[in-house]
Amino acid sequence: MAARIPLSKSNQCWKISLLAQVEAISPVVDRVMAHIREQHHRVRENEFAIETALREGLANAVLHGCKNDAEKQIRCEVTCKEDGSVQILIRDPGEGFDPAALANPLESDNVLADHGRGIYLIRHLMDEVQYADGGREIRMRKS
Repeated sequence: MAARIPLSKSNQCWKISLLAQVEAISPVVDRVMAHIREQHHRVRENEFAIETALREGLANAVLHGCKNDAEKQIRCEVTCKEDGSVQILIRDPGEGFDPAALANPLESDNVLADHGRGIYLIRHLMDEVQYADGGREIRMRKS
C-alpha cells in the first residue's frame, strides 16, 4: 500500500500521516474532501481552491521535501472551523526551502517550465499562507 491513511477525526480536525509517495496523494485528498463535503456544506463554494491547495501542498512535500522517499512520512492536519473556514497544515521532514527565493512562474523563462507553479497556485487560491520551520511546514486557510 502506497499510503497509510489513518484518518482520525476530533472536533472537525482530520490528522493524516502518509508515506512520501506520489501514489499516496490522491487517496488522501479524496478522503479528506469527502469528509469536508459531508460535514461542511458551506465549504462547497471553495471546494476547488481547498482541494487544489491540499493536493499541491502534499505534492510539494512528497517531491521536494521528501524527494519521493517512501521511507519518510508527511503529516497533514485539516481543520474545519465553525465559521466555515478550512485550515490546512502540511509538514515534511525535508531540508526546507526559502519561499521568498522561489522564481516567479509568470516571468519569461519560467512560463514554459513544466514545474514551479504549486506555491503560486496555493498563494492565489488560499486566503492566508504561512511557512514555518525553515519551509518544512506550510499553513493555509480558506474562509
